[in-house]
Amino acid sequence: MIQLQSRSVVTAQEIADKFEISVRTVYRDIRSLEAAGVPIAAEAGIGYSLVDGYQLPPVQFTLSEATAFLTAEKLIEKLTDEGIHEGFQSGITKIKSILRDSEKEHLETIEHQIVVRENRYTPKTNGNERFMQQIIQCISNKLMAEITYLSGVKVELSTRKLEPIGMFFASSRWYFVAYCHLRKAYRQFRLDRIKTFRISSEVFQHKHPSLNTFLQEVAEERELHHVVLEIDNHQAKFLGDQKYYNGYIRSEQGETTTRMEFLTPHMEGMARWFLMMSDKSKVISPPELKTRITEIVAEIQKNIRS
Repeated sequence: MIQLQSRSVVTAQEIADKFEISVRTVYRDIRSLEAAGVPIAAEAGIGYSLVDGYQLPPVQFTLSEATAFLTAEKLIEKLTDEGIHEGFQSGITKIKSILRDSEKEHLETIEHQIVVRENRYTPKTNGNERFMQQIIQCISNKLMAEITYLSGVKVELSTRKLEPIGMFFASSRWYFVAYCHLRKAYRQFRLDRIKTFRISSEVFQHKHPSLNTFLQEVAEERELHHVVLEIDNHQAKFLGDQKYYNGYIRSEQGETTTRMEFLTPHMEGMARWFLMMSDKSKVISPPELKTRITEIVAEIQKNIRS
């Protein structure tokens, strides 16, 4: 019943997946709820919904659920714009108002014991995440948008007319995906490079792929190179998240060295990353990586001698 109330329409398959039951069991349970007097509207091929106006009694939260809300609030404060943070904070205040006294005391006790800190080695955002609300509005209402955008490749400012389809967070940055009328193709844009954002009254009619479909297609289009390195055990301990940025997939630790495997689309980046630890590491494969590293070393030697 809570899941039915949480969305306008819920399919039998979504209920089955959520509770790890069969669709046949869902049909049986829906009939049981209807027999108990719950007004459920069902439409073949679409799904189930509670009749408009029907509400469940107030929901009681467990201690772990209340703690999860508090943790989410800390993350949203750091990772989203001011508008979304204020909206979430307003919502969480309403949730806190219906908690039991013991749960409120628990949250008051741990509120200052949970902190989300920014990585001091990553660039700070410049406040352009304020466009998140406008992007969400465009996606929800299928509205065109016009932005001025600073390209990271040619470092030039351009005006783009877009049809936004989704937004995602990766590598400490927010991005959104849109169909770009300038490029006549789908593109992804970093929010911190947007200089101006204007919502148009024009509604776009095109049927676009889902965000997950787009991201999956992009990943499949990139040519991945299999790289095997042999790294000194002492150095391997301090690689941290760097290895994941370079496509790390697995490792096998030996007595003095660790054999690491990567799948990377950027051989140039891998070559230059390897040079940071090349005095105590080896390239096992591929040969083209060895060749590129040798070329870079030759350039370094030439620059030192000149």
